[in-house]
Amino acid sequence: MTTATVRELAENACHFGHKVNRWNPKMAPYLWGKKGGVHIFDLEKTAEALDHLLKTISDLSAEGKTILFVSTKPQTKVILTELHKKTGHPVIVNKWVGGLLTNFETIKPRIRRLKDIREMIKTGDIEKFPKKEQSQMKKEMEKLESAFAGIVDMYKVPDALFIVDGSRDAIAIREAKRLHIPVYGIADSNVNPADYTDFIPSNDDAVTALSFIMGKVFDVLKKAPKGGHK
Repeated sequence: MTTATVRELAENACHFGHKVNRWNPKMAPYLWGKKGGVHIFDLEKTAEALDHLLKTISDLSAEGKTILFVSTKPQTKVILTELHKKTGHPVIVNKWVGGLLTNFETIKPRIRRLKDIREMIKTGDIEKFPKKEQSQMKKEMEKLESAFAGIVDMYKVPDALFIVDGSRDAIAIREAKRLHIPVYGIADSNVNPADYTDFIPSNDDAVTALSFIMGKVFDVLKKAPKGGHK
């Protein structure tokens, strides 16, 4: 049973790659051709890859593995934030902090600091500090929220990454590869498919395409048996 038909993928603009002068030749096997100066994906291969990767994600989640979803694209912020709330998997939606994976032990105190300030505000303990110090802590929290809100309950490096845009968030891929963490995600025509353990060849820019594919991922994670995603 297929997760998505070729027609559904086309209706959601998943077939559009980048302009032909902005491509990675290694993506050639996944392309149908070009039209109007833009590469077009072979949607039969996209549909097959989507099915395969969704099964992998379902299996990982059922095993209790933590998948870190990464996308600093503005158009995916709402989608990933909802995914985090409903599935418990960590997400990065604003910016990638260098060393997040490769230097995670030095990042952890900053995450703990975010949790501590949150707790002080929740309990009212922050009122024990002078007004100026309260203001400084709230400003500090805003910065920490931007960087770490989606990983506040991630206590170790993740078991896998899901990258929405391999070009935009290439640093995350490099860190994962250094630690031999599997990298899954969407691969547009401008990325190197060798950077991925497995991927879905598809448009990674159009809101319709991203909503469709990430919606499928979301559905799979909601249905998968829950492990302890920490």
